[in-house]
Amino acid sequence: MKKYLLLLGVLVSQIVNAQTTNTTKSARDISIVYEQEQANIKAIQAILDNQITAWNKGDLEAFMSGYLKSDSLVFIGKSGPTYGYDNTLNNYKKNYPDASHMGKLNFEIVSMKPLGGNYYFVIGKWYLKRTVGDINGVYTLVLRNTKDGWKIIADHSS
Repeated sequence: MKKYLLLLGVLVSQIVNAQTTNTTKSARDISIVYEQEQANIKAIQAILDNQITAWNKGDLEAFMSGYLKSDSLVFIGKSGPTYGYDNTLNNYKKNYPDASHMGKLNFEIVSMKPLGGNYYFVIGKWYLKRTVGDINGVYTLVLRNTKDGWKIIADHSS
């Protein structure tokens, strides 16, 4: 009986030790993931802030630097989908030909969530204060972490 109790005590001790070790490792892993997510959020927020600055200076090319320069980029607006970086830039130029149409841009982030290691999904609101009439709407973005950093690969703005 004493051997049985001793064996049971050792077994319980090992189980408790294993659970404590796994919990400690999990907490450390969670901390690393949290820190990486915070770094990603900060980088994505910087892209959006740079877009606001570029827009408000009337610099559409700099505004577009947040987008992936690729034919695979998709922008969905009131006229439907536009494919490709160049086509998206040309649509911006057509729809916002001068400072009075561009106005002053502001974003409000509603949600920013990872979609795996290299993708993020952003929901937000946009506001344009303009002399030709203020407008606003909502947007969803999908960003991918590329060799050049985070880039918008899909934008649905309405």
